[in-house]
Amino acid sequence: MNDPLSVALALVAGMLLGVFFFGGLWWTVRKGVTATRPALWFLVSMFLRTSVTLVGFYFVSRGQWERLLICLAGFLISRVLIMWLTRSPQPSSNPPTQETPHAS
Repeated sequence: MNDPLSVALALVAGMLLGVFFFGGLWWTVRKGVTATRPALWFLVSMFLRTSVTLVGFYFVSRGQWERLLICLAGFLISRVLIMWLTRSPQPSSNPPTQETPHAS
């Protein structure tokens, strides 16, 4: 497990699995909101994304918990990157307006 190439490949594989999982989630939410049958979109997407990710973790780990841990780290790094790339635009820098007092 001390092989740097093995560590790097496990990290990259985890990142690719994370991009697939969280990118697929982002895409599903965007498509599912406007779909005529959103429950089907979300259910199939969840099953597909989870299945591919678990199988990927299984093959990357090769029965070694260290490789699994490194793969998980790459998966979580991808989560942070996908969240950063798909964030909502920031509101303008105008100061917030104050609410008018209500009559009592």
